[in-house]
Amino acid sequence: MMWAVIPAGGSGTRLWPASRRNRPKFLLPIPGPQSMLRATWERVRPLVAPHHCFVVTGAAHVAAVRGELPELAAEQIIAEPAPRGTGPAIGLAAFLIARHAPGALMGSFAADHYVADPEGFRRAVRAGLRAANEGYLVTIGIPARYPETGYGYIRLGEPLLVAEGLTVHRVQQFKEKPDRATAEQYVRSGEYCWNASMFLWRVDVFLDALRRLLPEVYAPLAAIAACWDAPEGQHCFQEHWPTIPEITIDHGIMERADQVAVVPAEFGWADLGDWHGLAQLLADDADDSVVLGCEHLGLDTRATLIYGGRRMVVTLGVENLVVVDTDDVLLVAHRSRAQEVREIVRRLEQLGRQDLL
Repeated sequence: MMWAVIPAGGSGTRLWPASRRNRPKFLLPIPGPQSMLRATWERVRPLVAPHHCFVVTGAAHVAAVRGELPELAAEQIIAEPAPRGTGPAIGLAAFLIARHAPGALMGSFAADHYVADPEGFRRAVRAGLRAANEGYLVTIGIPARYPETGYGYIRLGEPLLVAEGLTVHRVQQFKEKPDRATAEQYVRSGEYCWNASMFLWRVDVFLDALRRLLPEVYAPLAAIAACWDAPEGQHCFQEHWPTIPEITIDHGIMERADQVAVVPAEFGWADLGDWHGLAQLLADDADDSVVLGCEHLGLDTRATLIYGGRRMVVTLGVENLVVVDTDDVLLVAHRSRAQEVREIVRRLEQLGRQDLL
């Protein structure tokens, strides 16, 4: 058994207009029927007692998170005063876990990822915990199957141990999101995994790395944790949190630490970063259309994703489209341009259309 933190932040702008500020990606039933947050908890819970989990989310989403995860007590859902990235979010959870069990094993799993094989995921976690128990900061990597340019990559180093039928490797290098030619080279080499941003470590080992590598994050988090249960705890939280720089665990810790390991494991993981990626994941064949949440009548329609709600969506003579029908916005886009949906969100911000964000 271990402790876990589920960072539940971000708005998922590339899944607009289904994903909004008041209903971010992790609350959506994609691919369904559960929300992504609920699905994350369901695959983690065989490894974690309900009282050994924290969810870190925005203040605006606390009520929705409680509705999705009624097993968790109110104090296990931490409301960030403002977004600061995964570094401070996970760091705060580590401090709170350390108050109960300083040497505990801890895992961090994003609330908005898709996993097709939950037991395969848990096998990878158990293998990673073996290395974490030996003092490594561990990440779980997905063997790169094709030249994806939207993910970061991890280069495998020497084997460290075998557990659960999986080989844990030392991390040789983290790589930023590559261009197409570089991604193709990575895949051909067989030496790289996608960075899935799933982490495992002993809490004391992680907090020591945080103290050494990110003292500007460690110090205010330590101050917040020291007065967490005191009458002035909330005031202390509000006072210190804005002083923390925004940074990710990947950039701040994992890419700079020495004892870093990776568990390459395949369990049907996907980030579901945009509508095209979702269609790719769910379609049995490249020509198949995918329908989510609505009734659809399609004539001469192929390779199209349809996401809706109360209304029937009818398509005729179309292909390679994304059609997203919500109460106040209808999005129609070519699948090849799905990544650019975030630009629509930026444009709406410039126009002052907060009602659509």
